[in-house]
Amino acid sequence: MSRTQQDAEARGRLGNALSGIAVAVGCVLFLGGFVWGAVVYQPYTVPTDSMVPTVNVGDRVLAQRMDGDDVRRGDVVIFRDEEWGDLPMIKRVVGVGGDEVACCGDGGRLTVNGKPVDEPYLRAEGPAAETFTAKVPEGHLFLLGDDRRTSLDSRSHLEQAGDGSVPRSAVDGRVDAIAWPLGGGAIDRPAAFAELPGGVSQPGPFRLVVATIAVGVVLILGGAAYGPIAARAARKRSRGTEPARAA
Repeated sequence: MSRTQQDAEARGRLGNALSGIAVAVGCVLFLGGFVWGAVVYQPYTVPTDSMVPTVNVGDRVLAQRMDGDDVRRGDVVIFRDEEWGDLPMIKRVVGVGGDEVACCGDGGRLTVNGKPVDEPYLRAEGPAAETFTAKVPEGHLFLLGDDRRTSLDSRSHLEQAGDGSVPRSAVDGRVDAIAWPLGGGAIDRPAAFAELPGGVSQPGPFRLVVATIAVGVVLILGGAAYGPIAARAARKRSRGTEPARAA
């Protein structure tokens, strides 16, 4: 066997080794991404249209498992409260402990501590013209749906203790993304609430989890394809360099 043929075979073995490493790393990332997502997130199915257009009836959302103490204004949360029927519900946090939430200010906008809040996530038809004022107790959250015309939310419980708010301990998770239908993607934090004291919460790891899984898929497919391609190329180079035999 010539030196050229030996070099070609060596390159083929190296290609197979690199292919195996890529597939192995890809499997680790792919499976690790799914495990990471399963640990961090809990899936829920949206039961009503109260959060249209942010999420629709039947959408599957991913809620980051977290303590209610970490929730901030603008977050969409999954919660369960006995006063609300003791069933998992999804609403948006518009007020936290110490806030005065009222409707309606300039242009029919919601106000928090007297400051009008722009809410681009609301249903296009606009909020219902329902006047109210609520003082949120410490350790509680004031929750509204994004479809203010149909949502049964804190406004429906104003006569209860706490002006319709729920304790932070009732929160099971913060919705970070729509898993189904595909293409729903991450749910961003409203910019208007960032101007209030405490700001908004930081995005969860959803995009990083998805990126980890995607990189794993690319490495698995690329590695699986590279091995045979590299071996075939090495064989062609080997045949192309063989000396011609005498007739």
